[in-house]
Amino acid sequence: MTKEIITRRFMAIQDSICAALEQQDGGQFKEDNWVREEGGGGRTRIIEGAYIEKGGVLFSAVHGPLPEAAAKNMKLDEPTDFYATGVSIVLHPQSPMTPIIHMNIRYFETSNGEKWWFGGGIDLTPHYINPEDARFFHQNLKNSCDRFHPDFYPKFKATADDYFFLKHRQETRGVGGIFFDYMDEKSGLTKEQIFEFVVAVGETFAPTYVALMQRTRDLTWGEREKNWQMLRRGRYVEFNLVWDRGTKFGLETNGRTESILMSMPPIAHWVYNYQPEPGSPEQQTLEGLKKGLNWLEKGF
Repeated sequence: MTKEIITRRFMAIQDSICAALEQQDGGQFKEDNWVREEGGGGRTRIIEGAYIEKGGVLFSAVHGPLPEAAAKNMKLDEPTDFYATGVSIVLHPQSPMTPIIHMNIRYFETSNGEKWWFGGGIDLTPHYINPEDARFFHQNLKNSCDRFHPDFYPKFKATADDYFFLKHRQETRGVGGIFFDYMDEKSGLTKEQIFEFVVAVGETFAPTYVALMQRTRDLTWGEREKNWQMLRRGRYVEFNLVWDRGTKFGLETNGRTESILMSMPPIAHWVYNYQPEPGSPEQQTLEGLKKGLNWLEKGF
């Protein structure tokens, strides 16, 4: 399993996801090809469509000397060159009734190929939590995980709950999903098997989100719901700028800033000490932003 094979498969996943989203939204992605001075580059694709207010489906394959700060975070003791490739997605919908979604699949190896790992995951951030939609989302992730190991879903679900958590707010970013990182031969699978699992995660994205768009895009909403969406987008920004590893890695390795910050929503609000009305849909959503909830059953 070579980095060239992995790279080509990731590019194909980007292509298929963009095609599925264009068909559902009616808009078209604009492609921005870029080159990284230290080595490599990528394809940034952005859509501003009928239902997706701002979305990005990004592919990158970069290489070169690994900066000291990044090496330290990865617990690599000696200077090394690296190769990293992946697909990263964030979609911010027009409707406050449709959730934000994020996906990332990635591969990293040192220059000599002795150290390598995969990472990735998908998580869902509804502005308003609908337990049925959360159950549908988590069941799809579980189905993909169960094809490879029965422990993957509960393990990676718990990791997602811990990772997508705003410590300064004491709330999860949304209803979670799955998250895994530094996945290598210690997982008990071969490199080829891990790669196929990562591909399965990538291929779960489009049909799952397209179904959620179809469920929610025609639901009615007004100014109140739109204002709440802006506040929840603010929380999304806080997580990505304060806690997200991918953002930090991209900036530390002199990645393309425009592509790294693609995940930011076009508009977000912050209101001082906002308190939702007791018993309101907004308050109910806040009650669902907790770790350890079983969305496959009753949710919250």
